Amino acid sequence: MSLVIDTLRTSTITEELSDAEVEILAGLFEVKDYKSGEVIAQPGVENHDNLFILAHGDIEVKIKSGAEEATIHVLKPGDLAGMITFAGGEASQVSATLYSVGNTKVLSLDRAKFETLINSHPMIVYRVMRGVVRDVHSIVRRMNVQSNELSNYIFRSHGRY
Repeated sequence: MSLVIDTLRTSTITEELSDAEVEILAGLFEVKDYKSGEVIAQPGVENHDNLFILAHGDIEVKIKSGAEEATIHVLKPGDLAGMITFAGGEASQVSATLYSVGNTKVLSLDRAKFETLINSHPMIVYRVMRGVVRDVHSIVRRMNVQSNELSNYIFRSHGRY
């Protein structure tokens, strides 16, 4: 259980939770082990609405680029994945495949298990979902910066290239 709690403490989803609330949440997670190169999640897989938090190792996030896959990001411990389907999005909206890099440990939270807290601990659900939104917002900010840098490079603007 220590791996789960330690990992949760490095994640955005527990920033607003007390120690007692983190323990309640920790009881819902399952630890999954992946060998190097294994697929953790991929586009189009129905009934896959888990939130993943990387506990140990790295995860490559890849998207189809023509006939090949291109790595767009590498997740580090504490990072979230699977937020779209966890928050209720369709699996068809997912475009990235997650691959383990080396031996990887991932915390997995099934949405149905998480939703059992709605009646008994609604503030935990609320605060965790605020953490998910903060994580998504940080991804959007990072992508905006990268897009701006690429635009500056292509158009040779702002005297930086």
